[in-house]
Amino acid sequence: MTPTTEDTTTDESTAQDKRAVVLLSGGMDSATAAYEARARGYDIYALHTSYGQRTETRELECARTLAEALEVEDFLRIETGHLAAIGGSSLTDDELAVGDAEPDSDEIPNTYVPFRNANLLAMAVSYAEAHDCGAVFIGAHSEDFSGYPDCRPAFFDAFEAVVDAGTKPETDISIEAPFVEWSKTDIARRGLELEVPYEHTWSCYRDDEPACGTCDSCAFRLEAFRNNDARDPIAYAKRPPHSGTDDG
Repeated sequence: MTPTTEDTTTDESTAQDKRAVVLLSGGMDSATAAYEARARGYDIYALHTSYGQRTETRELECARTLAEALEVEDFLRIETGHLAAIGGSSLTDDELAVGDAEPDSDEIPNTYVPFRNANLLAMAVSYAEAHDCGAVFIGAHSEDFSGYPDCRPAFFDAFEAVVDAGTKPETDISIEAPFVEWSKTDIARRGLELEVPYEHTWSCYRDDEPACGTCDSCAFRLEAFRNNDARDPIAYAKRPPHSGTDDG
């Protein structure tokens, strides 16, 4: 039977809905977002960006390993130096020291890369539109947006409106931040359920190996595993005694 125009349109729409770009940094949150996308039935197009961050080599290694484990449809690495050239963040500027975790601080930490997520999402949407993907997944969460303005729910809502206004009329791409209202502990719990290989993820802002254990990202990660009565499988230079045996 020859498909009707309506049948063909439906088939194309369904196919698009089952493809998603995932911003796969190699970190804990992005890895869990990728496994969540797969659990929801999406075929994954993984996008990894190297923008001059301190741990870009280790992050790329983790992202590639995760992509292989996920059997992604495509893995695209984009190298861009403009965020490092712009500066303003200790992640990209060696002249700025990465501070230790300050969980009670209301200040935006110097690890904030100015408007980074808008840059990354713009690339992801281009990639998604080119490959007829129906969604872009990002692993941002509530403890991110308490310190980083481009991780707020309002930002993602606004960006989705920009996507709708700036893509082809037939393009329909949703911005999926499935953990945006979750804590890191919630993400770890979901990732453990999904059997995310966290040994192949990297969160430390300072070092490639071992993780420092004291920056914001390490502190939140260690706390998340501890709250789930699980041991973080990566090595740390300094692991709090209550999180398990010292790796230092």
